[in-house]
Amino acid sequence: MAGRPAEPEVIWSRPERAARGPRPSHTRAEIAAVAVRIADADGMEAVSMRRVAGELGCGTMSLYNYVPRKEDLYELMADLVAEEHDLPERPTGDWRADLTALAHRAREIMRRHPWMSRLMSATYGFGPNAIKYLEFSLWCLDPLDLPYGRKMELVAMVNGIVTTYVANEIQTAERARTLPWPPEREHEIRMAYLSQQISSGQYPRLAAAFMEDSGPIDMEGVFDRALSRVLDGFEQE
Repeated sequence: MAGRPAEPEVIWSRPERAARGPRPSHTRAEIAAVAVRIADADGMEAVSMRRVAGELGCGTMSLYNYVPRKEDLYELMADLVAEEHDLPERPTGDWRADLTALAHRAREIMRRHPWMSRLMSATYGFGPNAIKYLEFSLWCLDPLDLPYGRKMELVAMVNGIVTTYVANEIQTAERARTLPWPPEREHEIRMAYLSQQISSGQYPRLAAAFMEDSGPIDMEGVFDRALSRVLDGFEQE
């Protein structure tokens, strides 16, 4: 296949423009923007080399000259979205506040691009914007007296919390859209069944928990508490 490397390589180490020959018709940023637009509208499953090439107005084989593999396309997409963090010029000096702000910003970005939760791994973390984000995250942690290995763990755990919560939110919303009845009705039926089971006396701890708080779960509060507890753990080391 045209442009496909014989050995593994990182897309960022591959020159975007050859030293010789005609000027490329498309940039990586343009290709990534088209792929992101497709994923936002129709999901990751809709992203294919053929469709991206079609929207760019070029042949599929021509696209491989810019992006040798579909995995490379995913990396371009992930890094383009990482630019949306719009990092400040410098940290405030309050590492907890800075990391909390980064986490909330990451959650907003992943909600805006629901498919991103599927690309949140070290595999797609080598792009320029992703590296800038990691460097800034570590800069935020300068006041924290821990080895860099532990700081990297903290950043990874915060990102993991964000990814997990957003993935759950997305799955819940997608399931609700596919139900043949209103999601409120299903929730009502399920809660009635659960209440019946709890009132049987076989589950005293669950009964006590529901007596204490039977209202809807405050997912925003749960997210903030989970994040805060992780930060607490590293602050106390």
